[in-house]
Amino acid sequence: MEKNYNYTRRKMFLPEYGRHIHEMVDYLGEIEDRTERTRQAYIVIDVMGNLNPLLRDTSDIAHKLWDHLFIMSDFSLDVDSPYPIPSRKDLRPEPEKLAYPKKNMMFKHYGKSVERMINSLKDNPDPVAVEETLENIARYMRTKSYEYNQEHPNNEVIINDIKRMSRGGIVLDEAALGSLKSEYRQPSAGFQKKGGGKGGKNQKNRGGGGGGQQQRRGR
Repeated sequence: MEKNYNYTRRKMFLPEYGRHIHEMVDYLGEIEDRTERTRQAYIVIDVMGNLNPLLRDTSDIAHKLWDHLFIMSDFSLDVDSPYPIPSRKDLRPEPEKLAYPKKNMMFKHYGKSVERMINSLKDNPDPVAVEETLENIARYMRTKSYEYNQEHPNNEVIINDIKRMSRGGIVLDEAALGSLKSEYRQPSAGFQKKGGGKGGKNQKNRGGGGGGQQQRRGR
């Protein structure tokens, strides 16, 4: 007896219809008479509709069933369809290519958004809002600079970077950023893990206890 496994059969494009419906669609392609092939296609559409009662509530059920019929035939079925015959491009359109930004960033560790925000402040007529925004931007720049360089930059570096990104449109003095502090804190050199401290205490306690037992035994 010859065994027929699923992995040797043709791929099912819509597994929810099952293997028998796919074989019926394959049989439609073997019918030479176009009129008879179309008549048999309508019968297959009726069977597909009975297998999917949930689709009956939709308004375009017939259109969907015909699209499914052509999908299961791998778009090779030649029949007279009451609806436009779909194609692979219609069901699987290729996405449009996104335009890649060609303009290079002046400072990659700050990001493009920081440069845009700084340039947008040049036309802001409110000096108070500009000063508050620049203070927040400068604090963020210190944070990103620490992440990139592992060291805190001084205010002079931040001021010069803002001036360069604004093309000289924004000039700050160091007094404006005098109260600026970074949110990062470097660990102190004498930092020790808690596990080491506990281990040392246990060792001392164990050593002290052992000495006491030896003295008692000596007595």
